[in-house]
Amino acid sequence: MELPECPVCLESYDDGAAVPRVLSCGHTVCEACLAELRHRYPNTIRCPACTRLVKYQSPSSLPKNIDLLRLCLQQSSSSDHRSRKPNHRSTINDDDDRPGFWSDEFYANWKDWILPHDTVLVDDDGVRRFGSGSKGRACFGVNHAVSIVDVISLPHVSDSVTGFKFSYVAWVIKCLMGMSEVVREGLGLILEASVRRSRVCRVYGLWCEVVGGPLYLVSERHCGSLLEKFRELKDGFVGVSGDKGWVFSFVVVGKGLCEAVLALHLEGLVAGCLGLSCFSSDELGGVCIDLNEVLVMGRKIKGDVSGGAGDKHEEEEEEEEEEEEEEAMCKDCLRNELFVSPEVWFRLLQKGAVAPESGHSRYPIGYGSDVWSLACILLWLLIGDALPRNTLEMKDEGDGLDVSASYVSWVEKVSSVLEEKLGSEYLSLGQTLCRCLDINPGNRPDVVDVRKCIQDMLVEPQFDFLGNLEVTLNRNKPCHCLILAELCQLTKESSKEQREFELQEKGDGGQPDFVQDGEDESNEDFTAGLSEGMTELKVLQGHLDCISGLAVGGGYLFSSSFDKTVHVWSLQDFSRLHTFRGHQSKVMALVYVDEEEPLCISGDNGGGIFIWGITAPLGQDPLRKWYEQKDWRFSGIHCLTVSRNHCLYTGSGDRTIKAWSLKDGTLMCTMNGHRSVVSTLAVCDEVLYSGSWDGTIRLWSLDDHSPLTVLGEDLPGEMKSILAMTVDRHLLVAAYENGIIKVWRNDVFMNSKTLQNGAIFAMSMHGKCLYTGGWDKKVNIQELSGDEFQLDVKAFGSISCSSVVTAILCRQRKLYVGYADKSIKVYDCK
Repeated sequence: MELPECPVCLESYDDGAAVPRVLSCGHTVCEACLAELRHRYPNTIRCPACTRLVKYQSPSSLPKNIDLLRLCLQQSSSSDHRSRKPNHRSTINDDDDRPGFWSDEFYANWKDWILPHDTVLVDDDGVRRFGSGSKGRACFGVNHAVSIVDVISLPHVSDSVTGFKFSYVAWVIKCLMGMSEVVREGLGLILEASVRRSRVCRVYGLWCEVVGGPLYLVSERHCGSLLEKFRELKDGFVGVSGDKGWVFSFVVVGKGLCEAVLALHLEGLVAGCLGLSCFSSDELGGVCIDLNEVLVMGRKIKGDVSGGAGDKHEEEEEEEEEEEEEEAMCKDCLRNELFVSPEVWFRLLQKGAVAPESGHSRYPIGYGSDVWSLACILLWLLIGDALPRNTLEMKDEGDGLDVSASYVSWVEKVSSVLEEKLGSEYLSLGQTLCRCLDINPGNRPDVVDVRKCIQDMLVEPQFDFLGNLEVTLNRNKPCHCLILAELCQLTKESSKEQREFELQEKGDGGQPDFVQDGEDESNEDFTAGLSEGMTELKVLQGHLDCISGLAVGGGYLFSSSFDKTVHVWSLQDFSRLHTFRGHQSKVMALVYVDEEEPLCISGDNGGGIFIWGITAPLGQDPLRKWYEQKDWRFSGIHCLTVSRNHCLYTGSGDRTIKAWSLKDGTLMCTMNGHRSVVSTLAVCDEVLYSGSWDGTIRLWSLDDHSPLTVLGEDLPGEMKSILAMTVDRHLLVAAYENGIIKVWRNDVFMNSKTLQNGAIFAMSMHGKCLYTGGWDKKVNIQELSGDEFQLDVKAFGSISCSSVVTAILCRQRKLYVGYADKSIKVYDCK
């Protein structure tokens, strides 16, 4: 027979440290674990078995479970005690593992790369400049010119009917999540390379001009032209060193070009195509490679290839025409100083081959591909228009790349022109550059060797004291080719087909007000659907005044209004089924209770409490009704909630909270403490939460209605009235009249955020999703995420409304919103 165990540490009871102690709820816990459990409130403890909040002073103050102790001692007397294990199991208030709109890890990896919306400004000349000083990992100066290139464009889900709109950060994250993993990996390589390498133009981050528009990569923009720098140096050195002026200018610029390409290769990146426009001169005269320009150039070349070969799939097109088009493209690239190596050209002409390791060419794409392009740029600087422009003819013979004699002839012409330009004095440079043009990338020298050859034009090898500091490249290291990557083309994700909403008949699927959102539905499905946007499902009309409350249960939607009525709507077709009448004052609050006989309870500002039966057929008269006692302070009932112990709680204008028996309507208790109107109530984990116009939240034990603690008194700033509140597991969120929300985790203040300029009247929470609405005529959607040390409130999106939002309820994958213009709108996630 197994011995009884403590529900916390799972160890057998004994008469030492594991003495069984009985809590007032009837459960038994060992004395050692009781001493270790956290005490959130004075003189109380939460039972680890049933999570009920019970009175507690110390372990010794609780009675021993004598029968259980005697049984354990008898059974264990003939065997050794098992060693006690430290308790690592959290019994209550575990971290919330419910899914959000995005994973915390994904957001943490990319958040520092998201530039604020107002960071990039467009001046009168159309030039984009920074309008702020710094952000995340990037630091930059105000009014500094930048370059941008779009990396992805997704279909905008907002429509004019619903008015749903993603927040700026949420849209950027959505764009990132819309990329394939390979594209995101390439984007990350570019971002990190720009931070680590000084010869790579700094990429500041990701930016979106308008929500719903393309996502851009923002990079620094140097105004110095490489060609102008070369000419200035050449003219300057002519006056100093005569005919050798071109040597000094070429060495300075050529070495800078090599160092920029080397910086790229050290990060495992290969451009795949290079031209003069890919390089710029910074303020200190150094040469930098602009990855934004590389992407733009790559897209242009890929566009030319796809455009030129657009009709080649037709069988009737002759092979000779294909070759002429390919030759024309090669000529055009040479004419515009865009240099693409033969193996890269071959890959571009092969449809569907986008990875460096794919394709049929016997010559792989790697660091040598950039060496070929670099050599062409250096040749152009040396001999300019004298650079031969013969067509580079390439043919696919099935087993690899076949180069016609014209290519060999072209290399020979280049060698001849170089020999005439350089003479015998710089023969080594000419030979090195010609080796860079070898058709086999494996025979080409590394960029380090090219740099050293250029440096030797001025410094003799025996005097080169930097020779031992040369870096080496691993040719076998995998590389990422930008021109062949998917990032080098603007990808547009096709919008998903809109799902049709199907109404399904359900039984008595209602839930009481104290049941937390999400217990009867999939949080993961809901957040995944919400990430596609919201669609307006139905507009409910019928009330004659402002909507004051919403509740769902028993297959019905209940709505209360200042018109002194409660309407009952079908959840199947949202038709109005019934109207409860009888209130003589404005109905201020509404709650649904799932008892043996389901109930709908409403309270008005005259103190009336009406309990309505919702068993079909619906009746006209309430089952019970009574009125709160009034005094000079009384201004009506402002809020209602129900607990599992069959108590109804009312928050009133006389600053009190009253507990009523649901069975007969008798007053059980009156709780005092607030200094102004009690405006909102909530029940969670055997604790009653009350918010007030005095700006504080008070916590009460449902066991004996004693006060537990007060939140908000010690917070800095001017005290503002609390108008709405929601509690979900260990998170508590309060909304204030100044448009601010404040968040507590386990009764510890975590964060505050301003959501709007006016008062927040309504709020609802579903998993990690927080919905708020109020004076600004919007439903704001936030995500709450974090841990016990930090909690973030991230804006996800908003729904534009035509009137002030007065009530919000999120239930069963739908969002119900009540407005001051008497209407109710039902939204569904796509």
